[in-house]
Amino acid sequence: MAKFPSPPGVGVLKEIDPEIRTLNSGTAVYRIFRSRSRHKLYWNTFRYFGPTSARYDHHLPDDQGQSQILDRGILYGAVGDLAIQTCLAEVYQSARTIDRDTEAPVLCAFSTTQPLHLLDLSGAFTTKIGASMAINTGPRPRARLWAQQLYEAYDRCHGIYYSSSMYGNQPAIALFERATFALPQHTDFHRLLSDPDLDDMVISTAADIGYFLDDPNLLKP
Repeated sequence: MAKFPSPPGVGVLKEIDPEIRTLNSGTAVYRIFRSRSRHKLYWNTFRYFGPTSARYDHHLPDDQGQSQILDRGILYGAVGDLAIQTCLAEVYQSARTIDRDTEAPVLCAFSTTQPLHLLDLSGAFTTKIGASMAINTGPRPRARLWAQQLYEAYDRCHGIYYSSSMYGNQPAIALFERATFALPQHTDFHRLLSDPDLDDMVISTAADIGYFLDDPNLLKP
């Protein structure tokens, strides 16, 4: 049997008790978003357009298999002591280049105001549902099919807790629009990624994971 097959169907998943990872109220969530994108984004913006190429987009495509805007939103982030490094590794994994300029990326953090119950895909539950930890590393189109069915099967879950394949299995999260109620009114931390105060963190992370750092400001005397 394949380690990462297609999902078995919503009905089958409903028969399996979920493994829940609770983020307590006051948990710090970090994320990077692009503040000058074609689509206006804020620190608390859930993306309702999808599915995109992101791993756990639970959006349903239209009849032609294309992305669309409906009522399913997603917000990706990271938690834990190495959350900032995890965000950098995840967000810039495609080109393996940290670009601190294009579309003015912002690093922010906010503290949840209420507990969030996330489906835990960081352990043995992935095997129990018929997949494996390969759900975090395998083909993304298949992972998105799983996300769609998990969203429907476990309708009391506010998102997904998973292991970052790009930064040593550190905890990453994908919050569904169901988690909107637990977001605060203001951030705890909100700075452009190009802020000089972040230089040491960004430079050391890039070196740690072998990413190229594309930042003309660091080349200035």
